[in-house]
Amino acid sequence: MNTVDTPLLGLSQRLPPANAQAEQALLGALLANNKAYERVSEFLAPEHFVDPIHGRIYQAIARRIEAGQLADAVTLKAEFEHSGILEEVGGVAYLGQLLTAMVGIINAGEYGRTIHDAWLRRQLIDLGETVVNNAFGAEPELDGIKQIETAEQALFDLATDGGSGGGFVTFERALTDAIAGAERAFHRAGHVSGLSTGLRDLDAKTGGLHPSDLLILAGRPGMGKTALATKIAFGAAKSLLDEARRADPAAQAKAQIAVFSLEMSAEQLATRLLAEEARISGDRIRRGDINQKDFDGFVRVSREIAGLPMQIDDTPAITMSALRTRCRRLKRTKGLALVVVDYLQLMRPSAGTRPENRVLEISQITQGLKAIAKELAVPVLALSQLSRAVESREDKRPQLSDLRESGTIEQDADSVMFIYRDEYYLGQRMPKEMAFDNSDKFQGAIDKWQQDMDRAHNKAELIIAKQRHGPTGKIDLFFEAEFTRFGDLDQMHSDYD
Repeated sequence: MNTVDTPLLGLSQRLPPANAQAEQALLGALLANNKAYERVSEFLAPEHFVDPIHGRIYQAIARRIEAGQLADAVTLKAEFEHSGILEEVGGVAYLGQLLTAMVGIINAGEYGRTIHDAWLRRQLIDLGETVVNNAFGAEPELDGIKQIETAEQALFDLATDGGSGGGFVTFERALTDAIAGAERAFHRAGHVSGLSTGLRDLDAKTGGLHPSDLLILAGRPGMGKTALATKIAFGAAKSLLDEARRADPAAQAKAQIAVFSLEMSAEQLATRLLAEEARISGDRIRRGDINQKDFDGFVRVSREIAGLPMQIDDTPAITMSALRTRCRRLKRTKGLALVVVDYLQLMRPSAGTRPENRVLEISQITQGLKAIAKELAVPVLALSQLSRAVESREDKRPQLSDLRESGTIEQDADSVMFIYRDEYYLGQRMPKEMAFDNSDKFQGAIDKWQQDMDRAHNKAELIIAKQRHGPTGKIDLFFEAEFTRFGDLDQMHSDYD
């Protein structure tokens, strides 16, 4: 036998973590004083006990206490006799033995945590064995990537809730959380209860970006969807960093902004951010038409924004399961505050699903994004394309019916916003001289067109067509086409002074 095999044999001979003595001590404490149950009821369940007999006794104790009944050796003896399982749980003698095993009810919480920790370790061992067996081919239909996703999902579930599902929240607890949210909004600048977008008027209308919300930002090509989403992600990241550094200038943000860029590479997205912040035309950057001053500006801006808590994933056609796994991993390792997806029509549903049509496929994707928002308690901002129906109308401002596969997107979203720029469409309607009888009419049309262009110049509309928790309406934004940069329209309050 070679030396490599020896440690593996040692591992296989180890016993799973367990602490039967702690289990007996806890049960004895519960039987001696039912109030000790309050110290473990929040996290301890019957399946956490390594000895199934202890699990059944704990379950019986919990059932009686939660029903407002006394749970001691006498009442449990009667209950187990009635159920015909007294001998299975060790009889009267074992119930008495549990009482003698009690060290003190003051230690009940510590016993419970010891039992739960041992259970967690056993779950980790089982998970590890499953990973190893699958890798050796126990599940041949699962490829390597799918095995990683499955393992990470199981590990995330274990890390976040100890393997137990969600439960009821009392109305009193919900009210407490609501008051805490209102208090945060009251004390924050701008009275924003959620995550700031960096756009004052949008924050005022929505209260910021809120956990568990799915927000859809839609528009026709050329409207600036990606630029606005980038601005929001940048503003949110800056808000997180500023909040962390109020007390300590060297502190790092406690959570990250995850940007899934399915259309642009991470480098292209970073270049766009640099161009916006350094105020250098993206077209000039692509053509290499920059001087030393421009490059110095790049370097200065890059140093300023390098510490922003943003993570970019540019995997093309990413699946819903892969996106979910990566978000879970990021939340577990670095924290997660916002997910941005650009854009949802480029996503694919989870591996193994075969939707019958495109509408059903988009429905699975939007439902999946909403599920991620709820599970991870973060806002999810997903960009969406609009159908060509917009182009056939005189007024080209988008409507909810213009959403591609609109029924499912509109239904699943908590908020639907449209970006619209009148200047874009006006630029396509410049009067042609050949369409007029004489030069005076043509000149009049040109003058009116120029007035309309002046009115629409550097302006964009963000139309909130649906907002489940607030008002709908329109927000006017400032837009610099040269830098594809959005900001607050009011110059007195914007960062364009």
